[in-house]
Amino acid sequence: MVKKTMAKKPATVANQPGMGAIPNAKGVTFRVWAPHAEKVYVTGSFNGWNETSMPLMSEPDGKWSTEVPGAKVGDEYKYMIHAPADWNLAPMSRIDPYARKVTNSVGNGVIYDTKAFDWGSDDFQIASWNELVIYEMHIGTFNVKEKGHPGTFDSAAEKLPYLKKLGINAIEVLPIMQFPGDFSWGYNPCHPFAIESMYGGPDAFKSLVKAAHEHGVAVIVDIVYNHFGPSDLDLWQFDGWSENEKGGIYFYNDRRSQTPWGETRPDFGRGEVRQYLRDNALMWLEDCHADGIRMDSIVYMNSIDGISNDIPNGWSLMQWINEEIHRLFPGKICIAEDMHNNEWVTKDTGAGGAGFDAQWDAGFVHFIRQAVIILDDASRDLSAVSRVIQHRFEEDAFTRVIYTESHDEVANGKERVPEEIWPGKVDSWFSKKRSTLGGAIVLTSPGIPMIFEGQELLEDRWFQDNVPIDWSRVKDERGILGMYRDMIALRRNLSGVTRGLCGQNVHLFHFDDGAKLIAFHRWDQQGPTDSVVVAVNMTNQGRYDYVIGFPQAGLWKVRFNSDSNSYDQDFANHPTPNVDAYEEATDGLPCSGKISIGPYTVLIFSQDK
Repeated sequence: MVKKTMAKKPATVANQPGMGAIPNAKGVTFRVWAPHAEKVYVTGSFNGWNETSMPLMSEPDGKWSTEVPGAKVGDEYKYMIHAPADWNLAPMSRIDPYARKVTNSVGNGVIYDTKAFDWGSDDFQIASWNELVIYEMHIGTFNVKEKGHPGTFDSAAEKLPYLKKLGINAIEVLPIMQFPGDFSWGYNPCHPFAIESMYGGPDAFKSLVKAAHEHGVAVIVDIVYNHFGPSDLDLWQFDGWSENEKGGIYFYNDRRSQTPWGETRPDFGRGEVRQYLRDNALMWLEDCHADGIRMDSIVYMNSIDGISNDIPNGWSLMQWINEEIHRLFPGKICIAEDMHNNEWVTKDTGAGGAGFDAQWDAGFVHFIRQAVIILDDASRDLSAVSRVIQHRFEEDAFTRVIYTESHDEVANGKERVPEEIWPGKVDSWFSKKRSTLGGAIVLTSPGIPMIFEGQELLEDRWFQDNVPIDWSRVKDERGILGMYRDMIALRRNLSGVTRGLCGQNVHLFHFDDGAKLIAFHRWDQQGPTDSVVVAVNMTNQGRYDYVIGFPQAGLWKVRFNSDSNSYDQDFANHPTPNVDAYEEATDGLPCSGKISIGPYTVLIFSQDK
């Protein structure tokens, strides 16, 4: 029988700073915050899971620490926390709140070296906001290789060449904090610092980030601080203390604990919890080389009910996190989901704003979806469409993220746009024409455009965390896929003739509610190849020799025609010649031209250099 080697019993407070399990040359430093504990021990594979042989020493600020020379990277561990004897609580086994890796949501922490991953020469820089095109991705469903199992970081990485060819230069991954079970959207994190084990854990995620950067693709991580859990939550009553039978030291213990997802809102006013969330946000950028964050449902961080703004500490926490990110990681993007069109979300913190770089534009998605889904052409609200195309939160047009599909918009009773247009007939002419009409408005309007996984394939199934993307549709819908590829290339000005789509400026100069036709001018610096004119026909009737204004005379070439039968053999391929604009003022512009546009079609015009 082999005798198990036991680590030496520590006797002093650890000198190495930091929280959690921190490997060093001699072993591992353990530090945990448990202010109401009477005794704390660490137990693990390094001491035969002895629950009392490795005590931690009390520090003045409610923390406990020790050095364990025999512990090493890869060892599993937990804390045994003893509440005061008169509380009559049994010793509590807890996963480390700062654990960077766990075996599973109810298993053990794993000692992990945050500095061991080989990043090579990775010094990737995310594109400027005006050139970003985001692809929202759920790791568990994006590229599933084995039936009955979720996708992984490795399987997602296999599709990076596909995304690069599509033109995507940023992916936004739904939350990958450790969650209960094998399948989840990710919005129920139970171990915020641990990266989901079913997806492959921290090294696999870092490999995905590294590979994405090699393909020119940034990685934005969705993070959830408005609540935790509520299941498999070792943070709950972590050291035994609580009030009102609520969550204890990491949570509010009064009415502020209440959220739509359980009574597990973190205590944004407590210094240690604020530090915990700040450290977590920075982890994604520093240790994982992510290029930005998207903070989920921030309205429930500064209010109990999503309306009242009665948790000011939540707002100040967001300000602090954003200030820290911008100070330490300039160039990284911070995106908020507020969905209340609150311009203060993207105002500078010095002015009292939350300091985010951009936020999801709720008005855009709701009005554009409605306009393309509704059956009757006469009922399309062209005024609302025009308004949201021109909407901005600040002077900077790129402080908003715009889309027609997201994980929220195509789930829980809401279908994919083509399915909403004609249920059960996503391959119909109407579903294809009007869903891509919406996609074209997204990719030509000012803002940061985003598409949801499978949107470019006319994916027809609403989003569920256990239903994978149907990749056979790449062949079936290669024309629609090609259309998205062309639109994204124009949006990013990859051919050098549509710089206006990257510009701040928009002027919706033509509005014909009877014909349901609008046209708008996009530009950056107003140079010869800087101006782009976009025409949108929202009816099932083509137009010939239709006069609209143009910003200058000369030949305007058709760069994109969504009615082209190269995108679908059933499209009309309505004759759409280039336009020779002449000097006659129309629509408030100095020149005019006659366009020909197909039904439910978007045209993009620009001039050569």
